[in-house]
Amino acid sequence: MYKRILVAIDGSDTSDRALEEAVRLAKETGAQLRIVHAVDEVILNWDAEYANPAEIWEAMAKTGRDLLDKATARAAAAGVQADSKLIELTTLGHRIPEAIVEEAQAWPADLIVLGTHGRRGLSHVFLGSVAEGVVRVATKPVLLIRSS
Repeated sequence: MYKRILVAIDGSDTSDRALEEAVRLAKETGAQLRIVHAVDEVILNWDAEYANPAEIWEAMAKTGRDLLDKATARAAAAGVQADSKLIELTTLGHRIPEAIVEEAQAWPADLIVLGTHGRRGLSHVFLGSVAEGVVRVATKPVLLIRSS
């Protein structure tokens, strides 16, 4: 069975459901749990006068740390000890799905859990899908949790 479960969260209701499922699995199997959140810090318009990239990065990182703190507290309340990691993408061309899979490889996880919004059509084309990207590149089992 799974001994190390990595769950990726983004603050959405769907990722909350994925966290709940990962916590439940970890509790039932006695697995270790790692909760990750990825922040893409690459900003293409460096010369814009209206935005300070350092302030934007710090705000995104703080939001990510807050999400991780709340998620580890939820796991602890359910009786599961979890650690967390903020994944910061700083290289142009490095994508969130690949970063999640790299973290799962490095840790190493036996299972990756994440939510999927189940978008289709144009919303999928324009918004993309982290879940789809993870499934495409992962060499480990991936459990997708759909929104209700």
